[in-house]
Amino acid sequence: MEQTNLNSLEKRAAVSLALIFSMRMLGLFMLMPILAIYGQELENVSPLWIGIAIGAYGLTQALFQIPMGWLSDRFGRRRIIVIGLVIFAIGSVVAALATSIEMVTVGRAIQGMGAIASAVLALASDVTREEQRPKVMAVIGMCIGLSFAVALVLGPVIAQSFGLQGVFFVTAIMAVVGIIVTLTVVPVAYTQTHSGESAVSKSNIVSMLFNGQLLRLDLGVLMLHCLMTSMFIALPILFKNSGLSVNEHWKIYLPVLFLSFVFMVPMLIVGAKKGIEKSLFLFAISLIILASIVMVFSSGLWSLILAVFLFFIGFNFLEASLPAHVSRLAPAGQKGAAMGVYSSSQFLGAFLGGVVGGLIAEKFGFSYLFAANGVIALLWLVLAFGMKLPLSSKRISIPFAPKVSLDYQSLINKLSECDGVMEVTLVKDESRIYLKVNKTNYDRASVDRLVSSTD
Repeated sequence: MEQTNLNSLEKRAAVSLALIFSMRMLGLFMLMPILAIYGQELENVSPLWIGIAIGAYGLTQALFQIPMGWLSDRFGRRRIIVIGLVIFAIGSVVAALATSIEMVTVGRAIQGMGAIASAVLALASDVTREEQRPKVMAVIGMCIGLSFAVALVLGPVIAQSFGLQGVFFVTAIMAVVGIIVTLTVVPVAYTQTHSGESAVSKSNIVSMLFNGQLLRLDLGVLMLHCLMTSMFIALPILFKNSGLSVNEHWKIYLPVLFLSFVFMVPMLIVGAKKGIEKSLFLFAISLIILASIVMVFSSGLWSLILAVFLFFIGFNFLEASLPAHVSRLAPAGQKGAAMGVYSSSQFLGAFLGGVVGGLIAEKFGFSYLFAANGVIALLWLVLAFGMKLPLSSKRISIPFAPKVSLDYQSLINKLSECDGVMEVTLVKDESRIYLKVNKTNYDRASVDRLVSSTD
């Protein structure tokens, strides 16, 4: 059954998973503009400890994404998402009750251990058709971008009224809301790949880590978040030097982010329909290079705004495209692990961007920081020229009649044995089975017999 628009399941998955993802990221983003200021009230505070406290989250996120993604392959996406949110809430409470910068750092590190990005993205891939997946990833990406914009306004407001402790408590509350959404709204899906590829072995994971095409995407997202994080070391100061007070910066961020979404969405749609995804991918990286050049030679507020606008068109397009490409290239049965590597690279990039970007800015100045960003983006452009996207496989949808006595795991195991079936996703809530099949040798008759036997 072919459809050109998102179906009800895909819409539900997109909205619920985007809400979970963005609430968690909102808690992270709210701290970025306030920790250095309100953290001065903590014991043993110093600039070094402030940097460690900020980076601790990204570092543990990077370390735990792969294990959590692997666990989601083995024990189910929703279960791992809930466990991750519980850990994140515990870390938030530890940080909220802390009186020293060291304990805040411990809390931040615990927050990072609740690494659910890979499981969320893998679940989004499980319940969406391949041709519609970029749209779902775009919704998640846009919500993350919007959470960043909201955080720039909300973080200082909460901190002004309730202090740093209040921000951490709000973060814990959002984690609890995320748990409720996961248990009540997120679709229930059982996933099984072809039996010969379902086992996740150490050798398979190592092979996946050194897959040339996946490695290009992982390095790409590392560079993308390195560029974004390092850019924000300089932007607030440059805006302030241009005559804008800190509480007015959102007047730039919000419209720029909104307009960048307006330009980015048509790029995603045209790329999927016309089959020019790679060309637009390279174009988006080129926009980031151009933005870096404009920043180097920026002499006023308007040129800086133009550069930020160009950057976020490219950033948002790439942020939405990269996970969709990873899910297409991931070996069968290892989607969660592949998303784990991807998410680890993402957070490691943010960590490196803060550290390396800060060093360059401190020793050489902002112009050299933007120049370095341009060189990194240029290296990424060269690397991306070798990217090869696979031919789209066919994704079909089959309704089935649920029974109390129906053994769902047995059914998907049998379906996965049929010729041409690459992946099976059974969505209990929708009474529907989604198959990813090879167009050349798909045994439709065997699949139909198995599904009809459940009636």
